[in-house]
Amino acid sequence: MLVKRLLIAVGLLAGAIYTTQAQTSTDFKSYTQVVPGSNQTYAMVAIPGGKFMMGSPAAEKDRKPDEGPQHNVAIEPFYMGKYEVTWDLYDLFAFTTMEKEMAAKYNQVDANLAKTDATTRPSPPYVDMSFGMGRAGYPAINMTQYAAIKFCAWLYAKTGMFFRLPTEAEWEYACRANTTTPYSFGADASKLGEYAVFNGNSDGGYKKIGTKKPNPFGLYDMHGNVMEWTKDQYVEDYYQQVASGKVKEAYAPTTTLYPNSVRGGSWDDGPEVLRSAARTPSAPAWKVLDPQSPKSDWWLTSASFVGFRLVRPAKTPSEEEIKTYYDIKAIKDY
Repeated sequence: MLVKRLLIAVGLLAGAIYTTQAQTSTDFKSYTQVVPGSNQTYAMVAIPGGKFMMGSPAAEKDRKPDEGPQHNVAIEPFYMGKYEVTWDLYDLFAFTTMEKEMAAKYNQVDANLAKTDATTRPSPPYVDMSFGMGRAGYPAINMTQYAAIKFCAWLYAKTGMFFRLPTEAEWEYACRANTTTPYSFGADASKLGEYAVFNGNSDGGYKKIGTKKPNPFGLYDMHGNVMEWTKDQYVEDYYQQVASGKVKEAYAPTTTLYPNSVRGGSWDDGPEVLRSAARTPSAPAWKVLDPQSPKSDWWLTSASFVGFRLVRPAKTPSEEEIKTYYDIKAIKDY
């Protein structure tokens, strides 16, 4: 038994050392993030910085007004999840590890844990949030943007590495992967089935991550499977504000409950929503089935098409910046 424990400890230490070396290397390479205390890992792809034209040209098929005007955006190097976050990893945060950690931290019984639920961890939903579509190896769905950000904070506490949601600009830059066509594989929507799970091939549900071809950066499911949260508030005319010089930020800071931007389209969407430049705003209707009053901060009971993936800036922000990003109490009622 002692030998077994020593082997486990050595394995965890080796994983931690490997992760640290991958993070601190000056070569800026893709790596696999180990999640201490579990058998879970998260593959991160190194995305080189650069400039690109954000938005779609006026002549692009199915283009919407909120995709223009196109404007030049500079992107710093960052790491992005190779895949969407799966239930296998998200459940550690949502139900098991997080609950134990909070109980130990506050020395509270389960009944008292409910009192701190809004600022600590998600309460168990009243139904299976995968709605029977699949769990092991499938993307986690139905979480609010608030819950996705709190997951990032939890992973930061577990690994010591700063993770967050991508900005809209980072997401589109990574999705395009140096392409200028409607999709990262070209303009021919008839090829979409090779790269994406969408309403033309999904049979009414999402699929396991990585079942389709990756984009040129090696990222899977950027088109389809599940929509992905971004860091941004959805502002319909934001590109116009950028082009006019009214705003300078590379992203629209989140200041209100709705709407926020999700990207990529899902298993329930048509080809037009899966385009690299397509933008989708979140909506109160995504909680319509929630019987709680007030409605849950953590779950979107009517959004089985929404998930997320993580990014990590190549340059780690200051501790104050990290704290500010994770501390979103003022708008937590998602």
